[in-house]
Amino acid sequence: MPRSLFFVLLLLSLIWGGSYYFIKLLIHDFGPWTIASLRSSLGLVVITTIMLISGKPFELRKIPWVPMAVMALINTSIPWAFIGFSETRIPSGMAAVLNATTPLWALVIGMLFFKTKANRYQWIGMAFAIIGLIVLLDLNPASIISVDLIGFICMIVASLFYAIGAQLSKRLSQKLSMFQITFGTLLCCMVGSGSVAFSTEPIPFQHLFSLPDLLAWIGLGAFGSGIAYILFYYIVQKGSPEFATMVTYLIPATSIMWGYTLLNEKIHLSLVIGLLLILCGVFLASRKNSQKEKIKHQNDKKADVSSPLKILP
Repeated sequence: MPRSLFFVLLLLSLIWGGSYYFIKLLIHDFGPWTIASLRSSLGLVVITTIMLISGKPFELRKIPWVPMAVMALINTSIPWAFIGFSETRIPSGMAAVLNATTPLWALVIGMLFFKTKANRYQWIGMAFAIIGLIVLLDLNPASIISVDLIGFICMIVASLFYAIGAQLSKRLSQKLSMFQITFGTLLCCMVGSGSVAFSTEPIPFQHLFSLPDLLAWIGLGAFGSGIAYILFYYIVQKGSPEFATMVTYLIPATSIMWGYTLLNEKIHLSLVIGLLLILCGVFLASRKNSQKEKIKHQNDKKADVSSPLKILP
């Protein structure tokens, strides 16, 4: 594995981990649906520019727009809005840690609705993750729970929607290129989230061009929802899909680092222990019992990497 790929992987984790920091900044002036709409708009501009420059075909008539819109709503618009709302109540680092449970929820959704079978490693992994979630609640005799329960639950709901979207994206990825899926997803997210935002949230246009908010928009939309795709696909092409998905393990750590250095968020022992338990659970859940299952798992991942949105904050 070239050393440059490790640098790109770290850079990608810093960008996606930083997304929680940018959301934390923007949520003071903008509503969750407005943030989801505007970040997808900026990401769409980046992806469209890349496709035009590189000559990637759009082939809009080949895109099944109804399934694409449903997938974008479930896999992008709703979880992005829930993440934004949750960050009004919990630290950005904790939001990132909770989002790391997405692969485990994807396994649960697969077992319940898509006839996926779990092996002993996956059951153990889910047990580790549940213990990690309990640790994150920081139970104590005085206040029972030390974190905001509504924000905590909203972040879990966001991860559940990511997990459902991961199953849906598998089916779209078999017919479309990674660029078409990204373009269609961001376009539908922009329209869907924008419709809700204009209907339910006041949009302070005067803040759009203030320097702090403008820089946050560039970081969240252009980099977090645009440039990050280029880095992700570069790792997939030059390395492997399995190596690219390792970013899932790094994002919570980089997000905690951003929150600690730029937002003065405290790093509690329960946060660190909960993170380690959850990541151990994700690691165990990714293991397979047999060579046959391993081959099937690799094929599923190759079909799945066309849409990295399920691990996006």
